[in-house]
Amino acid sequence: MVACCYLLLRRGNAFAPDIMSPVRLRRWTAAFFAAMTLSHLWYIPSIFLTSSEDVKLNYLLGALLDYLILVPLAIVIVFTMLQDHRRPLWPVAVMTAPPVVIMAWCVASRSDALPPMLYGSLLLLGVCLIIYMVRATRQYGRWLRDNYADLEHKEVWQSFVVLAVMLLVFGIYSIGIRGPVYQYVFQINDVVLICYLLWRVETLSDLSLSQQQSLPVDLSISVNEESDVSPKILTDNIGPLLQKYCIDTQLYLQHDLTLLQLAKAIGTNRFYLSRYFSSQNTTYNAYINDLRINRFVSLYRDVVVAQRSFTAQQLSQESGFHSYRTFSDAFKRKTGQSVTAWIKAQQEGQGKT
Repeated sequence: MVACCYLLLRRGNAFAPDIMSPVRLRRWTAAFFAAMTLSHLWYIPSIFLTSSEDVKLNYLLGALLDYLILVPLAIVIVFTMLQDHRRPLWPVAVMTAPPVVIMAWCVASRSDALPPMLYGSLLLLGVCLIIYMVRATRQYGRWLRDNYADLEHKEVWQSFVVLAVMLLVFGIYSIGIRGPVYQYVFQINDVVLICYLLWRVETLSDLSLSQQQSLPVDLSISVNEESDVSPKILTDNIGPLLQKYCIDTQLYLQHDLTLLQLAKAIGTNRFYLSRYFSSQNTTYNAYINDLRINRFVSLYRDVVVAQRSFTAQQLSQESGFHSYRTFSDAFKRKTGQSVTAWIKAQQEGQGKT
C-alpha cells in the first residue's frame, strides 16, 4: 500500500531523478499494488471462520477476485511498458476470461471439483500471453531501433521474464499448495515483485516526452514549414542533408537524439527519413551508432598520435555514447571484435610499424 501511495502522490523519481517515467505506467502499477493489498486483506477474515464451508467460499472468492483484477492488471502493466503505441486492452479480457468463468462457476456451486479445467485455462493463458508478447516485443524493438539513437532506459525485455515468473508463482498458488514454507516463499516473491516494479517504473523513460523535445539551440536547423520542395526531392537529397546537418555539425553526438528531431533538423519528416534508412538497409539506431563508432576510432587515433593517456570508456562518452555497454555491443556488431581486442590489435600493428 505504501508503494501504491508513493507512485500516486510523488511526481518525481527517487531512484532515478533525471528520468521522467510514463504517467500511465505509474498509475497502472499503483492500481496493481492496491489490488495486491486488497488481495491480502481479503483472506484475513478466514482466520476467524470456523466453518470449513465458509473458509472454502472465502478462498474461492479470493481466487476469483485475483483472476478478475490482479492477473489482468499485471498483464496491462507489461502492455503499458511498450510505448510504440497504445495497445488495446481487449486481448487481456480474452486471455483471462476462461479462468474467470471457471472460478465464477466454482463460487456459484461452492465446488472446487474443476482443477484440471482451471489448470488448463492457466496454461492457455500463459501460452496466449507468451505468443502475444513475443510478437509485440519484437515489434517494439524494431520501433526503438527505427526511432531512437540511444536505447538506455527504453528496452523492457527483462520485464517479461519477471512476468513469466509472476505467472508461474501464481499458477503454483492456484494449485492450492499450503504450508509455512510455501507461505514464506510467496510473500518473499511479493516483496521482490514490488521492489522490481518500483525500480522498473522509475527507470523507464517516457518516450512520448522524448519525441516532443526540441534540439539545442546551437544545433537546431530552422525548417520552413511552407517550403515548396516536394517530399520526393527531399528523399533523394537526404544523404547530402545528413552530411551537412548531422555529420558536419556533429549532431549525432547529442544524447537521446530521436528520428523525429533529426528529421526536423534536416528539413524533412520522420516518414521520409525512415524510408531513406530502410533503402540503405539500415536502421536509424545503427546509422547513429556507426557515426559514433567512427568518431571513437578518430579520437583513438588522435590520442595515440598525441601520446595522451585515455580510457575506452572516456572516448566512448566523447563519441556520443551514454552507456559503455551500449557502445561495446554496437562496436562488436560493427567490427566483429570487442573494444579491448580491437585496441590490442591496433597497438600490435603500430608496434610492427
